[in-house]
Amino acid sequence: MIKTVKDVEQALLARMPEHDLRPRLEPTARAAALLGDPQKLYRVIHVTGTNGKTSTTRMIERLLREHSLRTGRFTSPHLTKLNERIAVDGEPVADEILVEIWNDIEPILKLVDAELDSEGETPLTYFEALTLLAFSVFADAPVDVLVLEVGMGGEWDSTNVADGDVAVFTPIAIDHADRLGRTVSEIAKTKAGIIKPGAVVVSAAQSPEAMVQLQTKTKQTAERLVSYGKDFEAFNVLPELKGQRLSIRSLAGEYTDLFMPLYGEHQAENAALAVAAVEAFLGNGERRILDDIVRVAFVDAASPGRLQVVSREPLTIVDGAHNPHGVRSLAKALKSSFGAPKAVAVIGVLAGKNADEMLEVLAGSFEHVVLCAAKSDRALEVAELQSLAIKYWGETKISVASSVAKAIQDARELAANEKLEAIVITGSLTVVGEALTFVQEENLED
Repeated sequence: MIKTVKDVEQALLARMPEHDLRPRLEPTARAAALLGDPQKLYRVIHVTGTNGKTSTTRMIERLLREHSLRTGRFTSPHLTKLNERIAVDGEPVADEILVEIWNDIEPILKLVDAELDSEGETPLTYFEALTLLAFSVFADAPVDVLVLEVGMGGEWDSTNVADGDVAVFTPIAIDHADRLGRTVSEIAKTKAGIIKPGAVVVSAAQSPEAMVQLQTKTKQTAERLVSYGKDFEAFNVLPELKGQRLSIRSLAGEYTDLFMPLYGEHQAENAALAVAAVEAFLGNGERRILDDIVRVAFVDAASPGRLQVVSREPLTIVDGAHNPHGVRSLAKALKSSFGAPKAVAVIGVLAGKNADEMLEVLAGSFEHVVLCAAKSDRALEVAELQSLAIKYWGETKISVASSVAKAIQDARELAANEKLEAIVITGSLTVVGEALTFVQEENLED
C-alpha cells in the first residue's frame, strides 16, 4: 500500500521514464475505460503548443475559477513537487487525496500492464499512468471543467483520450524534433490531433506552415478557428516594476487597463489567448466576460518558473526557456521588462536540445555565464556545453559549476565583484526547479 506522495512518485518512476513516451493512445484509453472514463465526467479545454502552454493553462483556469466554476488543472513538468501538476480550484491536490486515488487506481493500472505484457507491449509509462491519476483525481473532486495541458505533441499524447470543447494552441516551433517531426509543419500536424469534432480552435499567432495545418484540421473536424492578430490581440502593453499593464481586444469585446504581475510581451499574448479561449468555452465567443472578472483574475495571475523574480538583491530571475523560441522570448523580455540589465546567466540544458542556437540567442544578453548540469540523466554534460559557449563568450567569461546550487552561489559572487545588476537562471525547467528548491531552502534557513 502506497503511503506518501514520494511513494507515488517512485511508483511512477519505476515505469518507463517520463521523457520516453510512446506514440500510442490505446493503453490509456483501455485503462480509462476500466476506470469508468473519468475524463468524460467534466468538460475540457485542451492546450498544446511549443512554448507558453503552462502559463496559458494557468490563466485560463484562473479566469474560469473567477466564474465560480470548480476547476481542474493538469500541467507538466513539476518544478519542486509532483502535486503541482494536478490542481483543484487552483491548489495542488492534497497529499492524502493523491495517495488515496493512486491506491484506488493502481490495481487497474497493473491489470492493463499485464495485458500489454501479454501482447509484447511495454507497460503503461510514467506519463500515461500520471494522466490517468489526474483524470481520476478530477472526477473524484469533482470538477466542472478541466484545463488540460498536453505532455508532448497532441495526436498520440495520453491526454488526448479526453475530448476538448476548446482546443488551444500556443506558438508552435521546433522542439522534440526526434518525436514530433523535423519541420514546423510536421509538428503542427501532430499537435492538431487534439482538435475534436465540434470544438472551437483558438490559436496564438503562428507561422504560415503551422497555421495551414490547424486550418486543414479545423475544416475537417471542428466548428471554427479564431487566431491572434486577426480575431483577438493584446494592445497598449506597458511594462511596470512588478509586471505589466495591457488591454485586450477579444472575440466579444475589449478589456482595458488590466494589470498582470507577469513579465514579457509573450505573457500579454498568452493573456489574450486565455481570454479568447474562455469566451469560446462559455459563450462560443459571443458573450463578453465581466470586466471585474478579467481584472481580478489577471491581478492574481501566476506562472512559476517563467520570468519569475525570486530576489531583488540582487535581481534574480528564473525562466524555464528550453529551446530557441523560448530563449528568444526571454532575451526580448529582459530588454523590454527589465531594461536590458548587465547580467550573469546560470545555464543548464538537457541533451537533445538545440543548445548551440540557444546560447547564440542568449549571447547578447549576458556579460558572463556560469554553466552547470541538473541532477538528471538527461542533462547535457557541462564540458559539451562549455565547448559551445566559448564561441559566444570566450574562455574568460565562462565559469563552470558542479551543481545548480553552486552555480547560483558563483553567479552571486560574479555579480558582486563585477557590479552586475542581475542573475538569470535558465536553459531547462529541471534547472529552474532545482534553483527554486535551493532558494526556498535558503529562505527557510533565514
